[in-house]
Amino acid sequence: MSDFKMERLGLIMEPEPGNPLEVEGTLNPAAVRGPDGHLYLFPRLVAKGNYSRIGIARVKFNEAGDPYGVERLGIALEPEADYELHEGGGGCEDPRVTFLERFGKYLMTYTAFSSIGPRIAMAVSEDLMHWKRLGLATFEAYNGIDFVHVDNKDASLFPVAIPNHAGKMQFALIHRPLFTGSLPEETCREPLSRAVDPQRESIWISYCPLPLEGHELNEVGLFNSHHRLATPVSPWEMLKIGGGTPPMLTSHGWLMLYHGVSKTTKPVNAGRQLCYSAGVMILSEKCPREILYRSQEPVLTPESPEELEGTIANVVFPTGVDRRDDLGTPDRFDVYYGMADSRIGVARLHVPDQLPHGAPADLPETKMKALE
Repeated sequence: MSDFKMERLGLIMEPEPGNPLEVEGTLNPAAVRGPDGHLYLFPRLVAKGNYSRIGIARVKFNEAGDPYGVERLGIALEPEADYELHEGGGGCEDPRVTFLERFGKYLMTYTAFSSIGPRIAMAVSEDLMHWKRLGLATFEAYNGIDFVHVDNKDASLFPVAIPNHAGKMQFALIHRPLFTGSLPEETCREPLSRAVDPQRESIWISYCPLPLEGHELNEVGLFNSHHRLATPVSPWEMLKIGGGTPPMLTSHGWLMLYHGVSKTTKPVNAGRQLCYSAGVMILSEKCPREILYRSQEPVLTPESPEELEGTIANVVFPTGVDRRDDLGTPDRFDVYYGMADSRIGVARLHVPDQLPHGAPADLPETKMKALE
């Protein structure tokens, strides 16, 4: 096998009939193995008025080892903190969960939606059933950009410390700042041939110091080292790219599935002309700021009725990943993703024995320097 392949396994979760907590959708779940070895999903449950909670569900597997459904177990987080509430509503949205080996605990990053807009929030757990809020992620300013006042989404953490720009081992966060003017609905009005603006529409990586040995994980420090990791390059992602699944180590390096947005020829959802697809990115294990590979074409794009029609049409949005070493072949992963902002699907990712050739890692260095 010479390329990344994804095989759809089907619909895994959809709104439960008669459940008011899910009337507007179940989508974009975190996925993680618990202390008991079972796989748990943390879906975004959307009630009337786009009021979002984060649920808990245990994945059910058939005799072949394929996921086929879930058992609902309750609510992990409901909007309660001031940074999760706004007049008439609130939101705890689109979680990712990483097991932090250093502490033996699970850390959830999620989007907290308040009156000032979306921000990255964090919570910690020992058993996945009980969660303690750690508050909003804090960022030092970067080149005149005050991240405190910038909307931010799609955050996930590396499971272990990784080297920052100076080689110091630190926590690292993948995130997507939403700078003014960078929304796909805005950029789709621009010609596709426009120069890529490296300050927008991008995936960033930021670092913060590790807590001292023996300390409890009661807070996460200031993210004070920022690096623009990747910008839109290929046509399928030209309007915007953003994070997806938390980084997982493979034989090639750190694997991330990410999302990209392009313009469609057929208007959907009252004139909306956007398509969300998924691609693969491989980061160097020794220097994760270095991109070894990224998809020239998407590995997953909306095709099934559940992906083409829903709350937001033409959307596949990867957020959860489960390593499947039990299948007998290394580097197999089940990817859990949002379908049209309404349901949850799962697909199996087959990682090639060797990285494919010819896919651009990012903009040529000379062009990037010219844009900065």
